[in-house]
Amino acid sequence: MARSAVTVGRVDPAFDTYRLSDEHEALRDAVRALAEKEIAPHAADVDERVRFPTEAHEALVKAGFQAVIIPEEYGGQGADELAGCIVIEEVARVCTSSSLIPAVNGLGMTPILLSASDELKKRVLPSIATGEAMISYALSEREAGSDAAAMKTRARRDGDDWVLNGTKCWITNAGESTWYTVMAVTDPGKGANGISAFVVHRDDPGFEVGPKERKLGIAGSPTREIYFSDCRMPADRIIGAEGTGFKTALRTLDHTRPTIGAQAVGIAQGALDIAVAYAKERKQFGKHLAEFQGLQFMLADMAMKVEAARQLVYVAASRAERGEPNLGFISSAAKCLASDTAMSVTTDAVQLLGGAGYTKDFPVERMMRDAKITQIYEGTNQIQRLVMARALLKG
Repeated sequence: MARSAVTVGRVDPAFDTYRLSDEHEALRDAVRALAEKEIAPHAADVDERVRFPTEAHEALVKAGFQAVIIPEEYGGQGADELAGCIVIEEVARVCTSSSLIPAVNGLGMTPILLSASDELKKRVLPSIATGEAMISYALSEREAGSDAAAMKTRARRDGDDWVLNGTKCWITNAGESTWYTVMAVTDPGKGANGISAFVVHRDDPGFEVGPKERKLGIAGSPTREIYFSDCRMPADRIIGAEGTGFKTALRTLDHTRPTIGAQAVGIAQGALDIAVAYAKERKQFGKHLAEFQGLQFMLADMAMKVEAARQLVYVAASRAERGEPNLGFISSAAKCLASDTAMSVTTDAVQLLGGAGYTKDFPVERMMRDAKITQIYEGTNQIQRLVMARALLKG
């Protein structure tokens, strides 16, 4: 596109082709202020005591940040997917466990937003919009992780009900959530096309939650198995048509993988901020660490990776919001690059802080432990690379 020589080299605030809107920037400021005031002071205690971050949940609900992408017609904020990523990023910057409140709400309700009837949306989404309820996502099983289509959980029609039997694992915020989006086999002879999606309520008879997993990181976000023993629910709790559940699951991940990228960017940014502050304050050999060129290079590389990951996440979220086709590559790339960046940057932050970084006196060791899961959940980074490669080879 042609440009005027008059504007070259000048500040041109009217040129907004590649920048966040004022509304997005205002949202970032608001979430960051809330996170630093209401969430950060409790992050170490949440991790140390392996407890759900109730303070964060209360603060997010009070501010309306727990599920910003719910449309206004269902009582929500009606924010776009990029705004959802910004909320997750800013909360993760101070506490990864707390960022899983908006992140998992988004994951659990995206199948509903994509495929459910209007009646089912009206039944489930308003309670999440008010903060009265949270929702979790149940796809994985012990023998069906990366190979999710190999799931064994079954659902059969019985009159006006569906009856579920089976076990789902690695369910984030299980026990805290009221609603659960569950994938189950309704026609074993059809493979992936025989999988359907349902919304289960924690009070449905035959539903049970298992003990908490003992984990390396995200200690404040409970991860549990959930069990279905002749679990009975009304027939209209099916999401979309019978046999479309796996397609809905894959479409969901195209929309939510950038949110894991956003979480990873937030973790990395938080670690970078601490490393920069420490380098400016700490002295060795009579000089601040920030004066040593070798450490300057470390910080520069960390910041470069964070910014590259952030931009890719924002592009992926924006393309998902527009409903562009073939989101698989960009969504997987955003999640993969950002989570690899989070692991790299948090490890470097621990290294830069030295012995102090290895102690719980500073948050970077917690951030390093938390970062690891971003390379694993919502599809391991090996699976992300398979998705990307297949997209490239299909042309």
